[in-house]
Amino acid sequence: MALLSLLDLATVIEGGTASQALAETTEMARVAEDVGMHRLWVAEHHGMPGVASSSPAVLVAHLAASTTTLRVGSGGIMLPNHAPLVIAEQFGTLEALHTGRIDLGIGRAPGTDLRTARALGRGDARTFPDDLVELIGYFTGASEHLAMPGRGLLPEIWLLGSSTYSAQLAGMLGLPFSFAFHFSPESLDAALLAYRSNFRASAVLDEPRTMVAAAVLCAPTTEEAIWLAGPSRLSMLLLRRGQPSTLMAPETAAAWEVTDADRQEMERASLSHIVGDPAVVLDGLTALLERTSADEIMISTRAHDFAHRARSVRLVAQAWAGR
Repeated sequence: MALLSLLDLATVIEGGTASQALAETTEMARVAEDVGMHRLWVAEHHGMPGVASSSPAVLVAHLAASTTTLRVGSGGIMLPNHAPLVIAEQFGTLEALHTGRIDLGIGRAPGTDLRTARALGRGDARTFPDDLVELIGYFTGASEHLAMPGRGLLPEIWLLGSSTYSAQLAGMLGLPFSFAFHFSPESLDAALLAYRSNFRASAVLDEPRTMVAAAVLCAPTTEEAIWLAGPSRLSMLLLRRGQPSTLMAPETAAAWEVTDADRQEMERASLSHIVGDPAVVLDGLTALLERTSADEIMISTRAHDFAHRARSVRLVAQAWAGR
């Protein structure tokens, strides 16, 4: 049976703070563990008022210490922003502290705009394949340099992507592959085909292993779910305009002045989102699973109120378990 997991963005809401967002992510990890989800990931984003997970390794350490059985990790670490040795030492330390529960999801994008990428001091994706091989070598001992902690402390490594490029690379290196369907649905089928057709067994993985991340919001009624999803739809529009913001309340989002072109853009951006009551969401997730034959579905849930986010996760988990 396909596993169910959760992606959390440490959402900073309208009128909220980073401290509140991180506290809610911590509580969400406990919710995910309580409902039997397999793992929770946090994503590296920079310069976004609505996302407080800019330091995944720090946050993962806290989440792992706040749970007991849940796998926790990065979804992902944006490798062009970091020296591979530093990431190996950070996640080697995490694996030493929480053996068998740490995931290292790796991405190729900078996770921000070009100006912020320059401020990070690296941000060069051209060396990504070599950097990725170097990173893995620190864990496996293939590198002549010692990562301490790191060597012999291998977290579960995933390659993340939204294109066929990352899919092909994951296959060639024999890594698990997670596709970002929640924000880049167009390349889903081509990327999974590229991954599976290019897969070569490695010291990390014997056969292909896939995950698909989907934007999901569930409520007792479809009407309520659509209402609660309004702020997330608007935030995607503002992000594409280069105007990222905190996540607004549904009432604020509903009153926001948008043009017909804006509405069409929001519709296009959210076509892949699965929003509705438990039956609607389960149908959507089942169709996605049948389409992809994925080994795991990771849901990303954004709503202004934490209570609504937690309720959504519980409803989805309950529907998934009973399917």
